Amino acid sequence: MEHNHPAISQRLLDGKVAMVTGAAAGIGEAIAHLFGAQGAHVFILDLNENRAAAVADRIRTDGGSAFSFHADVRNSEAIRAVVRHALEQFGQIDILINNAGVYPRKPFLEMSEPDWDDVLETNLKGVFHCTKAVLPHMVERSGGKIVNISSVTFFKGLANLTHYVAAKGGVIGFTRSLAREMGPHNIHINCVTPGAIEVETEKLVATPEQIAAIVDQQSLQRRLKPLDVARVCLFLASHWSDGLTGQTINVDGGLIMY
Repeated sequence: MEHNHPAISQRLLDGKVAMVTGAAAGIGEAIAHLFGAQGAHVFILDLNENRAAAVADRIRTDGGSAFSFHADVRNSEAIRAVVRHALEQFGQIDILINNAGVYPRKPFLEMSEPDWDDVLETNLKGVFHCTKAVLPHMVERSGGKIVNISSVTFFKGLANLTHYVAAKGGVIGFTRSLAREMGPHNIHINCVTPGAIEVETEKLVATPEQIAAIVDQQSLQRRLKPLDVARVCLFLASHWSDGLTGQTINVDGGLIMY
């Protein structure tokens, strides 16, 4: 049997077109940079237009190909506009990373219906909008990789985050069900559940003591970085994961095992 294995040193995403939502900071930014370094044309979507543009500039400075867009994942037309732009420019979209999300803490008894809706609209319905926009093209081309970013909080359960955890659990269900539908079209849909990742906004929601307590529960006794998550997303977006779909991979340093 003849095997055609590309060299290990070859860039994993050469010529691929990737859309990454929430890519102006944190995990999304790390994914965008890594994908750019691995040869992808990266479309960076974020509400923060200036930071998104800065990320794209840095990728281009490093020799990559990147384009930034002010886009709200709650706005289906805004997402479709970016998809149209990508298709007009490159004729293809190979990869979608559904990363955009919000993380507002609030006790359930103090949570209003608008509080609930705001989180579900971004963290779950945003995944619907973005996936809905790219899937027809992927079906037409009989191929594609979609990676949804959920959260290990779904397996652990955290107080004061009922809306967030419910949405992130929905992302896992969405991943599994759609993977069943899209398998016949050679479209791979998987999910990553990050644990406590060291990002800028972390200090807004957790004290150093709380963070240290989480690290103490991890099997790996170190802070996890956005690049740790980005590398798993790279695997799921590349041909190295061609035998895998409908799966959820924890990147939490061994905090939760299931």
